[in-house]
Amino acid sequence: MRILIVEDEPDMAALIGRRLCRAGLSADSAASICDAMEALRSFSYALVLLDRRLPDGDGADCISAIRELRPQLPIMIVSALDAHRDRVSGLDAGADDYLTKPFNGPEFLARVRARLRQSSRDAALPPVVVGRLCYDQGDNQILLADRPFRLHKRESDLLQALMRRANRVASREELTASVYGFERAVSPGALDTLVSRLRKSLSDSAAKAEIHLVRGRGYLLTETEE
Repeated sequence: MRILIVEDEPDMAALIGRRLCRAGLSADSAASICDAMEALRSFSYALVLLDRRLPDGDGADCISAIRELRPQLPIMIVSALDAHRDRVSGLDAGADDYLTKPFNGPEFLARVRARLRQSSRDAALPPVVVGRLCYDQGDNQILLADRPFRLHKRESDLLQALMRRANRVASREELTASVYGFERAVSPGALDTLVSRLRKSLSDSAAKAEIHLVRGRGYLLTETEE
């Protein structure tokens, strides 16, 4: 699952990103409302962590625009504005939760997990099955013959992105963003190398799923033909 951190303080954004990474989650960061809206228009996220004091305005003021763009996307305000009226105004603006800075690390992660669980229950997305693989979109877990499929993190991120688009071409841009994040510079061959590693993992595990290169467009995951 990928989370969008909207925070203009680089040190705070990095701290939140590290905490999420250690919890097995991926994150992108945006330093302004404008950058956040651009990211939301381009990529899919499971949660937004939204600061209020941003260079181009109060983060709470953009919640209605986020809701228009992504109606089901959960939003948690993470702000140093801790007065009762600030918390009330943030929640009344449409936020699903409000956490004040400085925050307790374990509590922060617990509340993130709670929002992600609630979002998964609300979405009630069906599992995706390709060959012997089953991707539970609610738990964000890939099973191989009913057992957890153990992969390196980036291989797992890539396979999840491909399974969400199973039997459809996934563009290189979509896959790169899902694995590396939209703001990170990635070498041109990094995705191809990762695809090669994942192909080997699928073959070695007899997953009965294969990745095809669609020249000029991207990659396609299908069940292996007998």
